[in-house]
Amino acid sequence: MKHKHAIRYTISAAAIAGAMSFSALIGNAQEKPEAKAPAKSEKPAGRDPFKKYTPVIKPSRASATKMEPPPIQTRIENYKAQKMAASAAHMAAPKPTTALLLSEVQITGIFRTPRGWSAMVEATPLTPKLSYVVYPGENFFDGQLVAIEESRLVFRRDVLWTDGRREKVAEIKPLRAPSPVEAMTASKGPAETQASEAAKVASDKADKPEKQ
Repeated sequence: MKHKHAIRYTISAAAIAGAMSFSALIGNAQEKPEAKAPAKSEKPAGRDPFKKYTPVIKPSRASATKMEPPPIQTRIENYKAQKMAASAAHMAAPKPTTALLLSEVQITGIFRTPRGWSAMVEATPLTPKLSYVVYPGENFFDGQLVAIEESRLVFRRDVLWTDGRREKVAEIKPLRAPSPVEAMTASKGPAETQASEAAKVASDKADKPEKQ
């Protein structure tokens, strides 16, 4: 009987020890962090298969047209607003030429100054007509003055299209030829000056008495 109790006790102790070791293995396995699978890159959602496909129509260059600039009065009002904003911010105000198109100015004179070449341009749409002195780098509404030569000005004109394109085109404006009235005035100027000087000398001689 004693041997049976001893064998039964040994078997029970072994079973308990095995159960405890099995529980410890399970606990260790649960404590270890599970290896995470690498995150898959999310692909952008595709087209909804339940909606009708509508192709994207891009405007073709053949159908694009040049954008027309706003009228002169609108440009003048915008210039006045920019001038007031610059004055409030204590900044240099833009020049009035920024409201003019290249097609609205005429070159009336070209001069050499200590700063280099300068030109006198006349605003044709304004009444009375106003003139401004410009230098290379001056901005206009649709372009910029690039260079001044002895008898012409070189501009870079911006062309905007309805499809969003912006093109830069070289434009050359020659010095305006004098009108017939200006030409006659210029040709008569020296002669009239000589005549007036001769008349003045004659009058001075007449006023002075001749010496005996």
